[in-house]
Amino acid sequence: MGVFSRKTFRPTSALLSRSLPTRLAARYRRALPNHPFLLFGGPFIGIIVAGSFFLTPATALRYDKHDKKTRLMSKEEAMGLGKDRRKLDMNEEYYKLAAKDLDEWENKRVERLAGESDGVL
Repeated sequence: MGVFSRKTFRPTSALLSRSLPTRLAARYRRALPNHPFLLFGGPFIGIIVAGSFFLTPATALRYDKHDKKTRLMSKEEAMGLGKDRRKLDMNEEYYKLAAKDLDEWENKRVERLAGESDGVL
């Protein structure tokens, strides 16, 4: 394996004009440790704020499109009842429930799917 020399590479003046230190990126890298917020934090926050302004109309358009698809329904339409429905009377429903025998009942287990735990230890 060869030995590396300790001399650093010094480009000639013809290469110096096109070399890395004169480019914008190199100047940016050199200035970044001295001004981190100005060169990194500022553009980052600017992109976030600008993105929120650009995305606001897009989200508004999305919700407007969704609102056009849906419409306000009355209670009868929501329950799926038409004009021929039976009127509810609270007293009548109460007496129907009161007439049922609630003392005579038995607990029935629900059929489980195959491979499902039945909860019995």
